[in-house]
Amino acid sequence: MPEAVSYGLVALVGAGPGRADLITVRGRYLLEHADVVVHDRLDTEELLARAGSATPAGRARLVNVGKQAGAHPVPQGEINRILIREAAAARLVVRLKGGDPYVFGRGGEEASALAEVGVPFEVVSGVTSALEAFSPAACGGWHGQPRRHLARRGRLGRGRVRRRVQELRLRPVPGREHR
Repeated sequence: MPEAVSYGLVALVGAGPGRADLITVRGRYLLEHADVVVHDRLDTEELLARAGSATPAGRARLVNVGKQAGAHPVPQGEINRILIREAAAARLVVRLKGGDPYVFGRGGEEASALAEVGVPFEVVSGVTSALEAFSPAACGGWHGQPRRHLARRGRLGRGRVRRRVQELRLRPVPGREHR
């Protein structure tokens, strides 16, 4: 009979919209206590500098699996295998993702791969950068009072840029036309 594997924990953590001070408290705690951080291509080195700072070693091992347009050096299947392998060594592994793990991300695939082999995991949502677009600063500044009159609703969408750019025409959601 094969020997049972005792896994550590994988935390799928959203890094937020790119500023180190916008990660959640739970996300920061896990990042600071991580043994290994498997991270996307993030805009802030300040966040990665905190990785493992509360561990006896004082530093986590960083594994860059970041993708960019047209370049996917580490395929998703390999990322899943890295998470499982590191967790099998009874480590605290943080999978640090830009924004939120599930908003436009592959968090669902990673969670499924972990669950399939019995690796314990938790999801720590991040503030997605898309939601930052609705912040007071992005809507004309903050002057001490909410500026609710600027917009009553917003719309998030996912898009891809193709080689030949075409005109984008958004149709109103039925029953939600602007009045």
